[in-house]
Amino acid sequence: MVQTAAYQIYPIGDQGLTLDYGGEMSESVNRKIFQLYKLLKNEHSDLILDIIPAYHSISIIYDLLKTKKHSGEHSAYHYFEVKLQLAEAQLSDLSNEFLERTIEIPVCYDLSLAPDLQELASMHGISAEELIEIHCSKTYRVYMIGFLPGFAYMGTVDERIASPRKASPRTIVPAGSVGIAGSQTGIYPFASPGGWQLIGQTPLHLFDASKENPTLLEPGDQVCFHAISLEAFHHLKNNQS
Repeated sequence: MVQTAAYQIYPIGDQGLTLDYGGEMSESVNRKIFQLYKLLKNEHSDLILDIIPAYHSISIIYDLLKTKKHSGEHSAYHYFEVKLQLAEAQLSDLSNEFLERTIEIPVCYDLSLAPDLQELASMHGISAEELIEIHCSKTYRVYMIGFLPGFAYMGTVDERIASPRKASPRTIVPAGSVGIAGSQTGIYPFASPGGWQLIGQTPLHLFDASKENPTLLEPGDQVCFHAISLEAFHHLKNNQS
């Protein structure tokens, strides 16, 4: 089957393949990835072991032996190559079928939880209050989950507060820390090393392995931040189940 120049499909290892649109971070391209992800996930196929969406690519890890039984005279790779091509061809008809969720995230921007807020505000020539207002003024798209389970890479940050990563990463970043790196914002789901500029913290749990869907945020979600007081932060943190 002839594939268009809009994307490439290539193998990853001996039981996986990737469809890649290439280019830079783009909401329109990432929306296609989101639709492909939902389309493939909703099939509940026992041939697929994992589906991995990213900024402008999506990868499938498949069960090699089971797929060979379904692929006839063709290889398992060819079976999923065709499946991806057919799925991609459907996207223009699926633009409104998969609704994107909007998630509200409370964030406390108190300086006790925001070690880089004041320095970042000074760097951009604005007050800390202005930086908070700008950060809360946009709706962010979850482009992908990575680095840690439940860590959502979200964009795009207003250019007035876009900031480089720290030159020297911290050895420990508290769970729930909200940071900025380049044109993206994100939340650390666990305490871990990290180099993002920390401007606040959410009391919400971003990952819970005991749940059927363990991540609070998923690719394609729309995220809105709103500021809460330090008192509200501790109240919410202490009363989570």
